[in-house]
Amino acid sequence: MATTDLTTTDFQQTLEDNDILLVDFWADWCGPCKQFAPVYSEVSEKHPDVTFGKVDTEAERELAAAANITSIPTLMAFREKVLVFSQPGALNAEQLNEVITAVKDLDMAEVHKQIAEDQAEQEEKPQG
Repeated sequence: MATTDLTTTDFQQTLEDNDILLVDFWADWCGPCKQFAPVYSEVSEKHPDVTFGKVDTEAERELAAAANITSIPTLMAFREKVLVFSQPGALNAEQLNEVITAVKDLDMAEVHKQIAEDQAEQEEKPQG
């Protein structure tokens, strides 16, 4: 599957519609981003069950700000609408494949349980 350009308009819907979504935050002026782009595209062809999105941080400043992007390239992985991986820096194909395998292997029941526990814990804390 090829990569898809994501915008503020379609990001949320893409997240809702896909079990696994990888997002590459990049900019045209960024050297490491240009090095990572062909790796990202090549690896996307090997994982048709994963959606590979790209966000141009220059064109989509609002989306980049909402994602707290402070360094590019940054790769984020979402599974069942949950952010499960976020890391700045370019990866090689082997590293990217390892991230994808790890995301696929996650026990999402356990992840959702942990999120619920963390939220409950936050709600119990007195507001100071």
